[in-house]
Amino acid sequence: MALAIASTIRRLLAKTAHKFDSLAARLILAAAVWAMIVLAAGGYLLSGAFRSAVSDNFDTALQVDFDGMIAAAEPDANGGVTLQEHFLNRRFNRAYSGLYWQIVPGQAGAPAQTSHSLLDKTIRIRDTASIGGFVWGYAGGPEKQRLRVLARRVFFPVSATAKPNDFRAYTFLVAGDLSSVENEIDEFNETLIQSFVALLLGLIVAVFIQVRVGLQPLRRVREALARIRSGAARRLEGKFPAEIAPLVTELNSLIEHSAEVVGRARTHVSNLAHFLKTPLTVLASEAEAAPGPLAEAVRRQVDVMRRQVDHYLVRARTAGALDVLGNRTPVAPVLEDLGRVLERIHEIRGVEIVVDCPPPLAFRGDRQDLEEMAGNLMDNACKWARARVVVTARRDGVRLRLSVEDDGPGLAPSDRDRVQERGEKLDENVPGSGLGLSIVRDISRLYGGGLELKESALGGLCAVVDLPANR
Repeated sequence: MALAIASTIRRLLAKTAHKFDSLAARLILAAAVWAMIVLAAGGYLLSGAFRSAVSDNFDTALQVDFDGMIAAAEPDANGGVTLQEHFLNRRFNRAYSGLYWQIVPGQAGAPAQTSHSLLDKTIRIRDTASIGGFVWGYAGGPEKQRLRVLARRVFFPVSATAKPNDFRAYTFLVAGDLSSVENEIDEFNETLIQSFVALLLGLIVAVFIQVRVGLQPLRRVREALARIRSGAARRLEGKFPAEIAPLVTELNSLIEHSAEVVGRARTHVSNLAHFLKTPLTVLASEAEAAPGPLAEAVRRQVDVMRRQVDHYLVRARTAGALDVLGNRTPVAPVLEDLGRVLERIHEIRGVEIVVDCPPPLAFRGDRQDLEEMAGNLMDNACKWARARVVVTARRDGVRLRLSVEDDGPGLAPSDRDRVQERGEKLDENVPGSGLGLSIVRDISRLYGGGLELKESALGGLCAVVDLPANR
């Protein structure tokens, strides 16, 4: 029975075997194994108790038939034995009925008397044990029956002889077929196994439901953290059980502390930017006021320092923003605002900016970073465009793809890596520092994406940025 229950457990848990490292699977597995052990032990004890009870009942029935046989026996004058049929069980008269009697005389060579149910067969007892004056044992019966045998030696007086106290010994024997006992035990064991398997499955289902309900607060914490990470929430909200509430409080405190630390870091970055830019502006002004070789060298170095300061300050600010949970920025408003501003800036040249972005689309990151990337790409496109710039934003799975195209002269493949990797300015007549594409590349990489430059269908350059999308 234990093997049958174990097989059922294995089939039930086979589909979740790869999840046994989870808390829920461990709880369910532990409960299932413990229930299996308890039910197997209980089933074994119940089966043994039932077998003992059925065997005892069978032996009691045999003893009743034996007593009836003794009551029906009468000695004749010559020391023989006759049985009165009305005292005997009717099964003794039906051939191979499974209930038999036999009387064996004590004299050597004397024939044994047998019941009609035995026909021409005889019973030879084996594996005997004496209990209370009776001999219990087993024997082989007709048609390969296995018999339980009860026997006792009985003495009858002989009245035909002149000897006083003349007695003759006989062995009375009653045997019953054990197949009925085995069948009854097998039926009980089958019912017991089915009942215990059903009980085990019910217990597992109950434990599964209990675990699911009991661990529901942890799933709510996980879902709340996912909402924070996706930007849909800023903190863990809702009512949690007393055991989970301290964890929720600590997580909220950690999120708030992280936001506070990042805010202070951004403030320090901004202060550093102002601190560095002011001396650089003074140096540039002094160089402009005193022309000469030295002033020209100072001006060039100041320009390089400005570009590097802008470049690395943007990277530092973006890296800090990535550590803040819950950032979520709608894309369409940012692109539309940038488009309106840049159209005014390039109004004299008549550049038209077309923005194509579905309203629900959101960027999983800081708004300032999105403005930095989109602004640099759109401004760069407007500088080189003849009349038209097309900005398209689309969701691709869990990613956001932002493309900016122009109808300008484009960029040769050999120059695309130069403007990204080294931030080189290819045309000094076009305003700007030349760091725009390099900054876009660095920020997108911090978000796990990248920048791709290719030829636009409009004839100019197409810049595509890959970024994480908000769920």
